[in-house]
Amino acid sequence: MTIDKSWIRENRMSSKYLEGLKNFMKIAEKHVNSKGKVCCPCKTCVNSYRHVLPTVYAHLHDIGFLETYTTWIYHGEKHVGSSDLSYNSTPITNTPTSNEMFDVIDDVDEEGRGIDSEFDDLFKELNTKFTLNLLRAAFPKSKILASHYEAKKKLRKIGLGYQSIHTCKNDCALFWKENGFMQNYPICKESKWVDTTTKGKKVPQKVLRCFPLTPRLRRIHSSRFTAKDRSWHNTGRSIDGMMYHPVDGKSWQDFDQTYPEFAKEPRNVCLGLAADGFNPFGNFNSTYSTCPVILTTYNTPPWICMKESSFMLTLLIPSPKSSSKGIDVFLRPLVDELKMLWAEGDKMRDASTNTVFNMHAILLWTINDFPAHGSLSGWSGQGYLACRTCNADTSSIHVTKKMSYVGHRRFLHKNLK
Repeated sequence: MTIDKSWIRENRMSSKYLEGLKNFMKIAEKHVNSKGKVCCPCKTCVNSYRHVLPTVYAHLHDIGFLETYTTWIYHGEKHVGSSDLSYNSTPITNTPTSNEMFDVIDDVDEEGRGIDSEFDDLFKELNTKFTLNLLRAAFPKSKILASHYEAKKKLRKIGLGYQSIHTCKNDCALFWKENGFMQNYPICKESKWVDTTTKGKKVPQKVLRCFPLTPRLRRIHSSRFTAKDRSWHNTGRSIDGMMYHPVDGKSWQDFDQTYPEFAKEPRNVCLGLAADGFNPFGNFNSTYSTCPVILTTYNTPPWICMKESSFMLTLLIPSPKSSSKGIDVFLRPLVDELKMLWAEGDKMRDASTNTVFNMHAILLWTINDFPAHGSLSGWSGQGYLACRTCNADTSSIHVTKKMSYVGHRRFLHKNLK
């Protein structure tokens, strides 16, 4: 029996469209899934989503029927490739139909926001080992590691691991180097453990994650693809007086004149540091703050140095509150490493020239807003002397419980009107 489908192009308010829609809904009733849902062929859903019958009727009545959907394969009609295009009034039970596939798809909710509880329970049962074994069986020629521990070990070997450093609850010190074996900090007497009486594995109060810089720089120079751009700042300087890169700026040129020995080796690394706190949970009612400290190298061309792939996360500072007051404590591992790279350097192999050289590094500047600048420099960004450049000469007055900074005319040309 063939079905008249000409009504799908009629006006939605016409009697012919409404009569055709009524007949279609009778057909759709026979092809609902176990949850009473059926594919919706409206112009918005285009059979990609399944709804209950009243919703499908409302969509087709208000939005309209998808005019290109002429072979109703999702509602019992055989595919175009079949020899018989007649409509099957009763669904076939002895062979799988398309409905079974959509029953699986239906386990993901209609907006794609989550998974069904049955699948959720199933995924909870699958541990990492089973997943890795499944991937190794599916891709036998690939070198998939057997466990998460082996993956972390491999990352450490190639210089992409991190070091966990326990910190004081009050942000007054790190349990590191000379304090590494202490259980309580001698000043505030706070324990580094959340529960000192537990018999199992102890949980630290806070953990600073430090990503060493030197192994990353060594890995960059060990690849001929990335090492060849490390000397661009020495050969790609502006020749027309315009500034295209920080190397063309006055600060960089003054540094080269002050430290000519450092500037003599173009493969020495010039760094910029960016740090600012943010709420990782996206809840403004929560006071939790995480502060990543990121470095980028300015040896490379401008189209590379500002790429996300060129950014290096060096520290991840956690804190239930803002870490601005004790950020100097958390910066100590990075500062010690930068001092070592400036004074002593580190032996590196340049893969682009196949030579070994002693690489030094310098932190040229920081990139941050004014509050973060005050945290990094240790100079208060509030009060009468908020400007660290003007210092005691800061022009400021107190106006209705707020500070006002005046006297900006002195920075302008005297003849400016």
